[in-house]
Amino acid sequence: MTLQTATPSQDQLLAALATVEDPEIRRPITEIGMVKGAAVDPDGTARIGIYLTVSGCPMKETLTERVTTAVQALEGVTSVVVELDVMSTEQRQALQTQLRGDNPTREIPFAQPGSLTRVFAVASGKGGVGKSSVTVNLAAALAAKGLRVGVVDADVYGFSVPRMLGVEHRPTQVEQMIMPPSAHGVKVISIGMFTKDNTPVVWRGPMLHRALQQFLADVYWGDLDYLLMDLPPGNGDIAISVAQLVPTAEILVVTTPQIAAREVAARAGSIALQTHQRIAGVVENMSYLPCPHCGEAVDVFGSGGGEAVAASLSRLLGAEVPLLGQIPIDKRLREGGDNGVPLVLSDPDSVAGKELLSITERISGKPRGLAGMSLGLTPAKA
Repeated sequence: MTLQTATPSQDQLLAALATVEDPEIRRPITEIGMVKGAAVDPDGTARIGIYLTVSGCPMKETLTERVTTAVQALEGVTSVVVELDVMSTEQRQALQTQLRGDNPTREIPFAQPGSLTRVFAVASGKGGVGKSSVTVNLAAALAAKGLRVGVVDADVYGFSVPRMLGVEHRPTQVEQMIMPPSAHGVKVISIGMFTKDNTPVVWRGPMLHRALQQFLADVYWGDLDYLLMDLPPGNGDIAISVAQLVPTAEILVVTTPQIAAREVAARAGSIALQTHQRIAGVVENMSYLPCPHCGEAVDVFGSGGGEAVAASLSRLLGAEVPLLGQIPIDKRLREGGDNGVPLVLSDPDSVAGKELLSITERISGKPRGLAGMSLGLTPAKA
């Protein structure tokens, strides 16, 4: 006589489904109304009904796999059938209210007084210094530490972050919310996700400001520990908009060693004098080339640029601006950007990888508080 294994109860099924997070919202599907039904047939077949937020959800296969894996692990389940449906307009509105509250105005969460998200605006004086490479590697390194991280690709004319992080999906819109795709644990939004066939963006100041505002307010970021913003080179409209929209954002200046780069980098950082923002520090990229034969450092672009920028900004602002690190030239850094796998993940023990991880520790090691932050006060003139 063969004893039949008891099938899981409804509570057991829901407990298993509670371990499944929606890939975009990052909340348990049982918590946000995505479970339509759950039952087990006498033969052990588990039938799970799931509501997708929108028709054609790009993450439906991932969600199906996660549900199948979670339920399949229950004793007595012989197979899992996931049946997908789509939320009604009323259900989506209820979800939006649950996630964003009843306030109809779309506020920027990072600009609110109680926000604990540290925002870094990664800036440079000129293009070609590797600002985006630094941004994606710092973001990936922070996420690898278990922190909740988002990246805004605010370089609307030279957007490259989605490729460099290996983002494969476009954002999903749920009512008035935009769900950002993610890769390597990093949520990402970029104007490049809304253009076709690498079409250039030809916008002026007001449109740029509105796009950035939407990225910050309309995108559902959830509770982030860090938000990194990859800015265009120079002190243009986007840099000014960041200061207006997120005044607590800290500036991270990226430069290379040569004189031309460090002069304009210092100008880019000096915007903090007008905007009353804090400068988190200076990162010198392409500092040197390790000789492939002897390991000796070859100063391809000169030397001392990062130190000079940090010293210049320290004198200008009357507060210490640290040099956070010096990243050597490494072709694997470029290859990682092309392949969508940042160097800090593919080869963290490389010299450049270790330096990027060291910079990550320096910017994340200090708890968020009032100490060292600008209060927006201007001294009275004598």
